[in-house]
Amino acid sequence: MKALVYGGPGKREWKEVPKPEIEDPADAVVRVTAVTICGTDLHILKGDVPEVEAGRILGHEAVGVVEQVGASVTGLAPGDRVLISCITTCGRCQYCRTGSYGQCLGGGGWILGHLVDGVQAEYVRVPFADTSTHKLPDDVSDAAAVVLADILPTAYEVGVLNGAVKPADTVVIVGAGPIGLAAIQTAQLYSPGHIVAVDLSPTRLDAAKQFGADVTVSNADEAERVVRELTDGLGADVAIEAVGVPDTFELCTKLVRPGGRVANVGVHGKPATLHLESLWIRNVTITTGLVDTVSTPTLLRMVEAGRIDAERFITHRFDLGQMEQAYEVFENAGDSGALKVVLQA
Repeated sequence: MKALVYGGPGKREWKEVPKPEIEDPADAVVRVTAVTICGTDLHILKGDVPEVEAGRILGHEAVGVVEQVGASVTGLAPGDRVLISCITTCGRCQYCRTGSYGQCLGGGGWILGHLVDGVQAEYVRVPFADTSTHKLPDDVSDAAAVVLADILPTAYEVGVLNGAVKPADTVVIVGAGPIGLAAIQTAQLYSPGHIVAVDLSPTRLDAAKQFGADVTVSNADEAERVVRELTDGLGADVAIEAVGVPDTFELCTKLVRPGGRVANVGVHGKPATLHLESLWIRNVTITTGLVDTVSTPTLLRMVEAGRIDAERFITHRFDLGQMEQAYEVFENAGDSGALKVVLQA
């Protein structure tokens, strides 16, 4: 089969590799029918995630059809169409029993495309298949479903829920890429008073407006001025960091009001300065987190009911064999206007 293989920082190749097989009774082998590229994959290619070894198949967001199941898999059968979650869960450890699947101690967590081979391939082995996949309704398309593998639950759980967005809040979202747009979309479920999107890209700011941002700004100074004006000088109730670089995290801590919440979603590859000399007295809550995907069933029902339009994130579509072209488009999103690219078999 063909797969996108990481060759070390800055190196990747779509090439022939062995087809995966059942290795554990809880495994399933899934034929990939739709897959996408995540900003985290770009962080890996930059060398920001050193745990990823050369030779690893990348990717953690996919939809497919079950081809084979292990002897202990009871909830799936060959032919089932499934969403493969970006988070794998053993379902038995202390963290999994409390819904903190991202911290799984039993061999799960974020492992696909990280610690084991991922989904940017024609086939993938899915560990703990019963608890790490979701059967898909016939009326939810592959393209819509693949958005539920990561960006929607990540933005919702790590951004909106961790940030405790409430009615009438002023919410600032720094970064209007796919995660930031998903945060804009899901924040609206809680009727905030204002949503402010901050990004350097005019194209992404236009997208933020379409997704529901009330105000868009293109630089830090303007963001501080706009937030002061909207809040009578208080600051934002919630600031969601959706980029993963020091400047954007530090901007969030400047924009948030005393007693407010900073929810960091971005994947950081470098240290950011935590200005406790000014934050300690302001009662600011800062949260970080890896998505648990505990919200995926709820979000899937909302997509099925038409309450969330997941396909609107998709700006570019490719055949699965066009993986290299898709990466080029996604890497150059500032020029291409790419939000989410989907490759389908």
